[in-house]
Amino acid sequence: MTTPRSHTAVAFVGARQPLEAIRVPTAAPEGDEILIRSQFTASTPLDLHRADGGLLMQPGAIFGSTTAGVVEATGPATSGRLRAGDRVFGWAFQKPQYRAHQEYVTAPEWMFGKIPENISPEEAATVPENLITIFNTMATDLGLPTPWPKPEDYVPDRADDPILVWGAASSVGQSALQLLRWYGYRYVLATASPSHHQYLKGLGASACFDYRNPDVAVKVLAAASETQGKAGVRGEAAVPFIIDCIGSRDGSMRPILEKKIAQLGSVVAVMLPVILTHASAEQAPEYEMDAPKVARELLGPEADSSGVTVKGVRTFFIYDNSPFFKEKLPSEILPALLEQGVVKPQRFRIVEGETILEREENALREMREGV
Repeated sequence: MTTPRSHTAVAFVGARQPLEAIRVPTAAPEGDEILIRSQFTASTPLDLHRADGGLLMQPGAIFGSTTAGVVEATGPATSGRLRAGDRVFGWAFQKPQYRAHQEYVTAPEWMFGKIPENISPEEAATVPENLITIFNTMATDLGLPTPWPKPEDYVPDRADDPILVWGAASSVGQSALQLLRWYGYRYVLATASPSHHQYLKGLGASACFDYRNPDVAVKVLAAASETQGKAGVRGEAAVPFIIDCIGSRDGSMRPILEKKIAQLGSVVAVMLPVILTHASAEQAPEYEMDAPKVARELLGPEADSSGVTVKGVRTFFIYDNSPFFKEKLPSEILPALLEQGVVKPQRFRIVEGETILEREENALREMREGV
């Protein structure tokens, strides 16, 4: 197949404005870059925040960060690990030619791994952004080690400390359950709609709770205290580690903080942006990138004495924070965990459409409708 000199990409025009199909040059791979013919990408809540709220977007910017496809060509300084014809998947966003919602992607080789033989490209597209986010959350925000290769007899120092995953049925939440289980954390509590509870227990949740139950905080704290008692753990906080996969001021941060699920010594890692106001047909969304600021506003005068540490998860900085993750995570760790079945591909829906633009618009519409 001959690579075209230009190709179609999906670009941002303005908040709450229809997206635009644009023609962009197909960049030949230079240095350590590879050229990928994209087959599948994942539409994510971040895409929706950008399309409806203009979050961190300028007019003309290309959408997307996760690509699954086939290598078309390689640059002169690549390692030889990936070659033309290889099926690859990865997460890249730093430059326009890296981004996923276009027909061809040109990006550094180290950002991509081979898709395992037992995995389809559409399955592979569901994995990188979520799993990389959780590695970053564990290592950077919660201070939980993620050794690789993991020793066969590995038991983490805080294996018996309760960990709460709020919004565990989300794509990031499901990855969190599986990775925490694999690294040996025994008491992972989860909130989600009851219809998802059985599935989430299969992924690694020790117990599940309905986040809409007005007594959810009481139930979570009781379960955490019970597990601490069984394990002989005695900490100041009943739940020392909390992952807020929703990142909503009123929907997740408020119950976690105001109902005292987070206590003295707790660390709360919040997925950004914090949603202040959800988008509707009449109203544009509002966001806040400073999670500690939102926490202070919710806690009021108690903020300084609460002893709760709130952090906003900034996955886009993961490779700046960790040279080891840059070297190993996309190229080696993600393919291995997927091939070994440690992490399952997310359940997904194929979005149809005659053009790349139509498919992207259809995906955004379905996410707006709660799919």
